Amino acid sequence: MTKIIDGKEFAQKIRNQVKEDSDRLLQNHKVQPCLAVVLVGENPASKVYVGAKTKMAAECNIITKDFKMEDTTDQATVLKVIDELNNDPHVHGILVQLPLPKQIDERAVIDAIDVKKDVDGFHAINAGRLSIGGEMLKQAFIPCTPLGSLLLLKDTLPNLSGLNAVVVGRSNIVGKPMSQLLIQESCTVTIVHSRTKNIEALCAQADIIVAGVGRPEMIKSDWIKKDAVIIDVGINRIPTIKSDGSEGTKIVGDVDYQDVFEKSSAITPVPGGVGPMTIACLLRNTVTSAYRHSGQADPRGTFDIK
Repeated sequence: MTKIIDGKEFAQKIRNQVKEDSDRLLQNHKVQPCLAVVLVGENPASKVYVGAKTKMAAECNIITKDFKMEDTTDQATVLKVIDELNNDPHVHGILVQLPLPKQIDERAVIDAIDVKKDVDGFHAINAGRLSIGGEMLKQAFIPCTPLGSLLLLKDTLPNLSGLNAVVVGRSNIVGKPMSQLLIQESCTVTIVHSRTKNIEALCAQADIIVAGVGRPEMIKSDWIKKDAVIIDVGINRIPTIKSDGSEGTKIVGDVDYQDVFEKSSAITPVPGGVGPMTIACLLRNTVTSAYRHSGQADPRGTFDIK
């Protein structure tokens, strides 16, 4: 029987730990973790996502500071805000919500963030630490979506060593860091993308598929081998017809959930899979940063979930 990997339940477990760690830091050292969120423009999905982060942060006793700017804001203004946040000792994590408007260089903005406050894990130094692995990994902030995906995998398959994993998509946000994390777990990793030849055949050899390409329901049952584990990172809104006959939309992943369900051994739903884990891991990184800024040891190991 196929297992539905419940990201909501697992994320709640992480948030419980985050609150426990946050409460302990406040009680013992009078420091309350603080996350600053920079939102440029009126992207509806970004606004919903930031709202969810703010709500869950409050539940975990984390202060949030929101900096909302018009979509016409220039790069210099954004960089000035980041510089102020870098120098604010009460701010422990800085998140710049992506995507940014076209007039702003995302890489310049991300790398302007103090690497010690880069709780999204996108700074070039954090990316380098992840790539090197080993002891360097303990110093890094790992991007939240790949980290959440790996935690779900490790809970589903306690031993990943030697398994064939295919990562669909090569983005800096999901594909590349996900492949590095799987390599750390001694998986044999293949990255496929829009230019890959025989992509279906490569996916069909995988014990694990992590899909993060942004194409709704692209992966069908003939793309996967029997009993593969599927982590679907995709969040796509597509048109649908409601029960009353009116037009509407629904959210689907990059995997055709209904088509692959019986063939897979475990799969994340969309929504309710990786999404909640992304926010939970962001909050966890923020509390870890607060501990480090207070001169305290990390509250727990990167993959320590009980």
